[in-house]
Amino acid sequence: MALSLWALAAYIAIILVWNVVLKRNIGEAMGIGWIVVLLFGGSGIFDLFLKSMVFASTTETVYAAQAFVFMAYVMTKTGLVNRLVDILNSALGKLAGGAGYIATCASALMGLISGSGSGNAASVGAVAIPWMQKSNWPKDLPATVIAGNAGLGADLPPSSSMFVLAGMAVVAAQVNMGQLYMALLTGGAWTFVYRIILIYYFVKRYNIKPVPPELIKPFMETMKNGWTSLLMFLGILIPVGLTMGPVGEYLESVKSFGSNAVNSLSIIVWIPVLISWIAILEGWKYLPKSASGWYDFIGGAATRYVIVGATIFFAMGAGDVLTRLGLAEDMLTLMQSFNFSPWLMISLVGILVCIVGGPLTSTATVVAVGPVSFSALVSVGVPGPTAAAVILIWAATEGASPPNSAPIFIASGIANTDPVKVFVPCILYYLLPLWIIGILIALRILPSVVL
Repeated sequence: MALSLWALAAYIAIILVWNVVLKRNIGEAMGIGWIVVLLFGGSGIFDLFLKSMVFASTTETVYAAQAFVFMAYVMTKTGLVNRLVDILNSALGKLAGGAGYIATCASALMGLISGSGSGNAASVGAVAIPWMQKSNWPKDLPATVIAGNAGLGADLPPSSSMFVLAGMAVVAAQVNMGQLYMALLTGGAWTFVYRIILIYYFVKRYNIKPVPPELIKPFMETMKNGWTSLLMFLGILIPVGLTMGPVGEYLESVKSFGSNAVNSLSIIVWIPVLISWIAILEGWKYLPKSASGWYDFIGGAATRYVIVGATIFFAMGAGDVLTRLGLAEDMLTLMQSFNFSPWLMISLVGILVCIVGGPLTSTATVVAVGPVSFSALVSVGVPGPTAAAVILIWAATEGASPPNSAPIFIASGIANTDPVKVFVPCILYYLLPLWIIGILIALRILPSVVL
């Protein structure tokens, strides 16, 4: 077995032993896991250490996760969350589990706009997670739902991942854009329907009731008392508006600004920064007025960073090491060395894409394993458009593939939830079902339109 596969097995094993058996926190487990995979670098261990350190230190997701922790803290301390939730409940509080349904639909819409799993979790989670927590959802479930929905967009057309895959030579030779669009539209629709059914299941299983009528304030009253809380949406709309749509296209066409400047505006960085400032200005009167008060305020924020910060830093570092050790290539080589039946080859390609998609974005996953996965699927009789569509569906599980999934840490940071408590639910409720849906589409048990 290839070195990278042994490294992956050791990485998973040490995390499980350290966290589950020894009951140590997940931050420590990730740190030990990172050290273990580095040991597989042999004489190149120092080079791997430096490169993974640079990667983990410079990736915007690590900073964004910390920024969202602070954003959620400020929104809570200033009371902005309560005022916003009062307005939302006034409008939709009579629907049992309404926050979950709205969050899922919003994730699909946001995904269509951005195509970014982390950006999706950031923008939708900033509003939906506090609302779900305040409307009788179990404590850790909102983070699971937002992380699990993060891939919506990559598995619905159009998305940057779709265009990247369609432009690859091996795919372009067999699939045109119209064929891929329709195959992904109908295939991705199955994943959206599943997510809606899952929300219904959660509502029934956890007996999530509508907000009691006596707790639903009149809409005009909540708007009068808390309309300023709606300003937080500017923290979402401004970064999205500047980077996408007509405004983004115009800025890209301006010579003094250009596409490089637009691309440097990161949604997942600027959303928490702007919302934090808006929350501070909107709720200034609720903030401390003395030096000792500010000391306690800052100290309260700092304690929230320990687990999320350490976990995502070490997770990104270990993911980079595994990638450099050739994990994707070695897994594909292993699969191709056996004469697998079509259904087994499809299943294993799905596992490969989902594993690689954990530490990467859906677009990066497509770049890393898209061509080889496409060739493997077509070789066992999957139609080209369908093969491309299911690869995108599997790549879109980036939000539900622990332990290196950025959307999990972003959602957990907003929810003030230990990320490890979200790992298993994400796998059970999102990763495995979406992997199976992809298999059923590839086997044409679930139909998708192929022109």
